[in-house]
Amino acid sequence: MRVAVSSTGPTLDSPVDLRFGRCPYFLVVDMETMAYEAIPNPHMAASGGAGIQAAQLVGNRGVQAVITGIPGPNAFQTLQAIGIPIYQSKGGTVRQAVEDFKQGRLVQVAQPGPSYAGMGFGGSGRGWGGRGMGRGRWFGAPVPPPPGVQQPPVAPAGNSELSSLKRQAEELKRQLEQITERIRQLEEKEG
Repeated sequence: MRVAVSSTGPTLDSPVDLRFGRCPYFLVVDMETMAYEAIPNPHMAASGGAGIQAAQLVGNRGVQAVITGIPGPNAFQTLQAIGIPIYQSKGGTVRQAVEDFKQGRLVQVAQPGPSYAGMGFGGSGRGWGGRGMGRGRWFGAPVPPPPGVQQPPVAPAGNSELSSLKRQAEELKRQLEQITERIRQLEEKEG
């Protein structure tokens, strides 16, 4: 079995990075041999969509599970859609996290964490070179916790998982419609 672990560095003794989409490395570890591949995360500084792109990156490596903190909604939904379960690390090194996973000590993440909504464009306004406030969810979004600070998983109660998934599906449909419309606008502009 191969697992992907979000990491701050390229070795098994590197600390686990509890951020998924913006971690510096993913270590793809063979659980039987502990052989691993360190993959630099090219999406860690993306202005948006880092979680989706990171999920696709590890999914393309043929992993059967992900060990990280609690990913945001986009990464969570993408990993769920491609059938990769997510397990919450308790911190420590990648080696320790893999051992905890082998021993069944990690909890499967049931729901996504908050949306971090991109890195912005050089700041959040107010003289920092950004584009200002009031641009919807791209600015003023919750600040991600610093590395090493965990957020507990939120377990759904009863049928709330079904309603949560339906809400997430509707949100994804809305986002897809917006993206499709923007593509159409850009194509008209170019053509």
